[in-house]
Parts: sequence; C-alpha cells; structure tokens
Amino acid sequence: EGGDSAENYFNCTEKVAGVQDTRFQALMPDPLHFLGVTKIHNFISMSDMKYNAIVNTGIKIVNRVEIPKELVPDDAQVEITAKVFHGYNAGAAYQGIDENELKNTKGREYHYDKTDEKKNFIKE
Repeated sequence: EGGDSAENYFNCTEKVAGVQDTRFQALMPDPLHFLGVTKIHNFISMSDMKYNAIVNTGIKIVNRVEIPKELVPDDAQVEITAKVFHGYNAGAAYQGIDENELKNTKGREYHYDKTDEKKNFIKE
C-alpha cells in the first residue's frame, strides 16, 4: 500500500524480515582469512558494514569501486537512494542525497484490481 518509496525502504524490510538487515557481517571475513586473503585490490560493495568488517580484521582494501549511475536500473533507484541516505558508500556519483530526494524517490505503482480476478495487478 502506498507503493515503493525510498523513504519507507528499510521500514518495509523490517516488517518482512523483523530486522533491517539479517546478515551478520562480523563473520563474513572468516572465509577470506581461511583462504589466505590479506589484500583486496578492488572492492565492489556499497556496504560500510561489509567494508568495516573486512578492514577491522586486518585485510587491506586498496580501492572501493563505486557503482556508475548509468549502470543502476530505474527499478533500483528506491533501494540505492535509501541505502545512500542511510550511510551506504556509493562514491562521488551519489553524494548529496538529502531527505527531500529520499521522500521524492518512488518506484513503480501497482494497484489491485478487484473486478478482474485473472489480472489482479495493474502496472502504471
């Protein structure tokens, strides 16, 4: 109800999963250490939780690769806007996302059509 919006992204995740993020990032570097990784040259992730978990265990990250805006599809704008606003690192291309942009970023609207049981959802 109300459609997909960046402003409500984490609220929706929490309603579905019970928490905003179910992954326990502190354990994530363990397999890297098991494999003998001591340095990552190009780290492709927006997650500061992932980044911090890795570097806090002594693995060096040389370069954080940002996701170019042109590679982010329209359907992913809600998620990326919400994540960047809440502290994810997306590089220079996404700096300046403020509360106004968070409120104005909306996904596709779907409406339930009660009159047609075969075609319940109408995409606008």
